[in-house]
Amino acid sequence: MRAVLGLSPYHGDAAAALVVDGQLVMAVAEERFTRVKHWAGLPVHAMRACLAAGGLEPAQVDCFAIGRRPRAHLVRKAAWALRHRPGLGLLGRRARHAARVTDAAAALAGALHLDPGRVGRRLAWVEHHPAHWASAFLVSPFEEAAVCAIDGFGDFTSTSWALGRGTRLQDLGRVWFPHSLGLLYLAVTQYLGFPAYGDEYKVMGLAAYGAPELADRLRRLVRVERDGRFTLDLAYFRHASEGVDMTWEAGEPRIGPVYTDRLVELLGPARRPDEPITARHQAVAASLQAVFEDAVGQVLTALHRRAPVPWLCLAGGCAMNSVMNGKIRERTPFREVYVQPAAGDDGTALGAAFAAWHGRTGAPRRFVMDHAYWGPAFSAAEATAALDARATDLARAGCAVRAEPDALALCRATALRLAGGQVVGWFQGRMEWGARALGNRSILADPRRPDMREVLNARVKRREPFRPFAPSVLEEALDDYFVGAAADPFMVQVYPVRPERRAAIPAVTHVDGTGRLQTVGRAANPIFRELIRSFEKLTGVPVLLNTSFNESEPIVLTPAEALDCFLRTGLDALVLGQTVVARSAA
Repeated sequence: MRAVLGLSPYHGDAAAALVVDGQLVMAVAEERFTRVKHWAGLPVHAMRACLAAGGLEPAQVDCFAIGRRPRAHLVRKAAWALRHRPGLGLLGRRARHAARVTDAAAALAGALHLDPGRVGRRLAWVEHHPAHWASAFLVSPFEEAAVCAIDGFGDFTSTSWALGRGTRLQDLGRVWFPHSLGLLYLAVTQYLGFPAYGDEYKVMGLAAYGAPELADRLRRLVRVERDGRFTLDLAYFRHASEGVDMTWEAGEPRIGPVYTDRLVELLGPARRPDEPITARHQAVAASLQAVFEDAVGQVLTALHRRAPVPWLCLAGGCAMNSVMNGKIRERTPFREVYVQPAAGDDGTALGAAFAAWHGRTGAPRRFVMDHAYWGPAFSAAEATAALDARATDLARAGCAVRAEPDALALCRATALRLAGGQVVGWFQGRMEWGARALGNRSILADPRRPDMREVLNARVKRREPFRPFAPSVLEEALDDYFVGAAADPFMVQVYPVRPERRAAIPAVTHVDGTGRLQTVGRAANPIFRELIRSFEKLTGVPVLLNTSFNESEPIVLTPAEALDCFLRTGLDALVLGQTVVARSAA
């Protein structure tokens, strides 16, 4: 077997990943093509992009690996239904979704113009949580590690533990439906007036503004045992009794309210999305984050008792809680933590591909994900064509277009712009895998300016003022700017900024004195590293403000999308490969 195409269909952040001869070729989420955030459905465009990157026809794929197994744990599911007798609506919704996933083979065959029987014979169903385990451990630098997946639910599981050795993952235990830390976080996120799929990160940012004075109340919702298992007080949640409306069709995922009136009785009136945020809302957010961190800390500490090794691989949607990730080494016995950049459900495409590859070939591991640049790239000719297509619009906007002679000149010229207060769109190489912009599809700015967050929100991002912007820092300067931080090329961990450095980089220092950092090393992204070095030579600061290249949309994928975003926002300049597009006033 040579080629495995991993898929995470019919769930939020649908994605595809191609593994050939044990090496990752491409991994990309469907939202980047459809331009719909968290797009759910069959990732047709992502599949085709992966195959094109590998130079493969669909018929040359030896295995289609799907990060779900709808028939998993049928006895447990039936026993739960008999005990609890959920409503017919809940059972019907779950059955329809399971049938859609099960029918993925036919949909896949239709999308790739293959015989359904041929696809069916080459299909591998990888259970959701083992796919999460594989997405973290099998691409990690560790030969042995404790592995934990924490999410909402997948194949009737919400939290699971494993021990990884070589290419094997040993199941060490699980927490089953209906108990879930992901659902706990979602319920309070919705209560706080953030109803969109994936809005939990907003609450994580808001939490820094409040004090956890309501934590004792929220602890009533979850009880963690010494062995790491936990239970929810289901009186506060709808999903186990009434069920929750969920939409996983082709488009934006939607989840109906998951909390009951008991939560309102406990915390007071829920916030409407159009209401101002008050000190009470900040306190609820802070309390939720504190309770969540305590629970995860207990879960991981219990895992260490089962697997007493210093290395941890973490996956699942809850592994995107970067504030919690940055505290793991402080609060648990684990000394090294690996979280790959697409730890959520998009990552199950990656995990399913590697699980199937190693499971079917028995081959040893030969790949480590030490950078995130696994998406599509575009040639200089494609960039030129995009510029030519928008030439009239650029001229009308008073833009000058200039090609720099080499990478060093490009970085020096861009660093001058940044040091002068300009906001720059930076488009280079292969798009990042995962939710974070890491220097190839980024908007960059000067972190020294106290007003830069307001400038970015007014001119480009137009997002809530309580959400922080992230620092990208030269790896060798990490300890000089952050306290107790580990190198993190994926921007999935938050650490304190050194008190004496906070005045130097106020635009990337959150209200609680922390930053969700990206370390930029010598090998992964030479041109982005050179840009930060050029900025340091001008300013003495080896840090740039880095946020995703988008405006209320998925991160831009193509040169044309980068130009569209540049033209409709207040960006001062766009660096598109070696070409700089600048407004006349910039």
